[in-house]
Amino acid sequence: MIFLTFVLGLVVNFIGYIPPGNINLTLTQIAINRGMRQALRFITAFSCTEFFFTFFIMQAAKWLSVQPHIETIIDWVMVALFSTLGTITWLNRKKPPRAKYSDRESIRYGILLGIINPMQIPFWMIAGTYLLAHQWILPGLFALCVFSLGSAAGAFLCLFIYAKSARYIQNKFELSTQFINTGIALLFFGFALYHIGKEVYILGWR
Repeated sequence: MIFLTFVLGLVVNFIGYIPPGNINLTLTQIAINRGMRQALRFITAFSCTEFFFTFFIMQAAKWLSVQPHIETIIDWVMVALFSTLGTITWLNRKKPPRAKYSDRESIRYGILLGIINPMQIPFWMIAGTYLLAHQWILPGLFALCVFSLGSAAGAFLCLFIYAKSARYIQNKFELSTQFINTGIALLFFGFALYHIGKEVYILGWR
């Protein structure tokens, strides 16, 4: 049963990181601009942080799900985050990749985005509440630790596939880093506009 708890965490969080978001787009940019060595350091640091993130969010899933304004807060945090990432990417889109990058820089970046990961909060509010309500996760901190470990493994696996795919696509189609960075910046801005539009739509119906 404990092994199944680990597999459940792995599968659920793997699925959670398939849709494009701030994490996998940032990783795509790192893999293309800095190479797989730095991408792996980012993924490892992020996945370790994801263990603690999942553990605490799952503990607070039921409480978060009943907070009346939590989705609005998350939307505006996402607007700020996507706008910031989009602006940084856009301003640096024409800069050629450096020859060397610090390993610590990628590790720090992975830890930072692992902590500031608002897109996963509504995901775990829904998935976590569902899993707990249907008793798919055994009660107790040990089972939750095993589930969180599986969650970290799922994030690592999904992001590793993203990084390898990004490198493959770049090499296959000989895409320039400027073209890819511009595309990623536009996606960041597009996601920011989506969250703004969502909140405007909600306000219009109140």
